[in-house]
Amino acid sequence: MTQAPTPTADTVRRLVRSLLKEGGDGTGGPDVRPVTEDREHTWWVGSRHVLRLAPDREASVRRRRELRLRELVRPQVPVAVPTSVAHGDWAPGLAYTLDTRVPGGTADEHDVSAVGEADLAGLLSGLRTVPARQAEALGVPRTAPRSLEALRRMAVHAAERLAAADEFDAARLHQLTPPGAAQLAAQPGSAVLTHHGLTGAHVLVSADGRVRGILDWTAASVGDPAEDIAGLAVAVGSPPAVRAATLAGYGARPCLRGLWLARCDTVIRLTDRLEGRTTGSLPLLRTQLRRAWEPILLERVTDLQEDEPEP
Repeated sequence: MTQAPTPTADTVRRLVRSLLKEGGDGTGGPDVRPVTEDREHTWWVGSRHVLRLAPDREASVRRRRELRLRELVRPQVPVAVPTSVAHGDWAPGLAYTLDTRVPGGTADEHDVSAVGEADLAGLLSGLRTVPARQAEALGVPRTAPRSLEALRRMAVHAAERLAAADEFDAARLHQLTPPGAAQLAAQPGSAVLTHHGLTGAHVLVSADGRVRGILDWTAASVGDPAEDIAGLAVAVGSPPAVRAATLAGYGARPCLRGLWLARCDTVIRLTDRLEGRTTGSLPLLRTQLRRAWEPILLERVTDLQEDEPEP
């Protein structure tokens, strides 16, 4: 397979010079800079745009699909979805999209307010209204729900290693028993369109705590709605995530399933990072672990012996 070129400031500037008519920086093109040092395929362009470059052909397929999906989702959700002002190929077979910049900081920078929780509820309920068949017709894949019991077993082993490193109290995972994990299995017929990539960096929050936009829809799938609840638990904290899901009409079962997906995931991710299997920011992973393990009232009072109807 041909090695994809590494984008440089000159590459990016040449690409956008013919697309935008805005003031440059005195060097014959707009001011361009990587969003972060470790994201060489995502660039700020001036103060109003962001350029996202696909690094390979598989990512290009997702980028092109995202353009169509955003138009399908936009009327259904109360928060901003990025708008593309130009798209095409930046290298043979490799897609780009030049999007308008959505204002706001990330959920890693700002806490979500009560009104922001209502914004997130609107996001979750809006995604449920998108017909799955329409999303699949755009190429959005259908994904099977994960086994919470298998994830629980992995997390138990990871938690023991975190405990040995004085990073986590492994006994906290004893709250999720094998019978409990079985009770929280995904219910048949519950699949909906999900963002499936909600992180603090993808949830834009204003200084007053309102959720202003949701970025990066390339991982979207038709599947388990608990995955988006889990993503929000990691991004904004378990209590706001569960309150938002409840406002969106989800019952205790998907809320608790999302909560425990997030808790197991964050334990495993931090262990993998500490043991050198992955890279990433240790402070951020520790923050995500703390958010996911924030206590919620629901887990202390809910009895799921009887199935509850889902709306």
